[in-house]
Amino acid sequence: MRRGAGSPPGRPRRAPRDRGVASLEYLGMLPFLLLVALTGIQLGLVAYCGEQAGTAARTAARTASRPEPHADPYQAGKDAVSGWLREDTYIENPMDDDGRKVKATAVVRIPSVLPGVHLFDPVRRSATMPKEDTTP
Repeated sequence: MRRGAGSPPGRPRRAPRDRGVASLEYLGMLPFLLLVALTGIQLGLVAYCGEQAGTAARTAARTASRPEPHADPYQAGKDAVSGWLREDTYIENPMDDDGRKVKATAVVRIPSVLPGVHLFDPVRRSATMPKEDTTP
């Protein structure tokens, strides 16, 4: 290989056709990097929706366990969720198990990072709260 007049000794001169190869390699990796980033964001949304469903279930069960008259447990559960998830959240019927405790289940639909692609089922969390003792 010929050395150019201005290149340091021991280093071969780069051929002109090697220019821009790093840019092409980066462009080839870019879709993979975007896929990894979107996957991380989607998994973070799944975890966040699970946490929000747990909060909604606890709030609905706590509200339903209070003595009459109490607030609407359905609305209390929905109000405990972040505003952008509230519309896709519903509280299943809080039931009185045996007169001593109440169980509520919250279901939160997981939004998708890619519009129109829903890979995950809604998150479902349940909470059980003891009924408040109203005897003096």
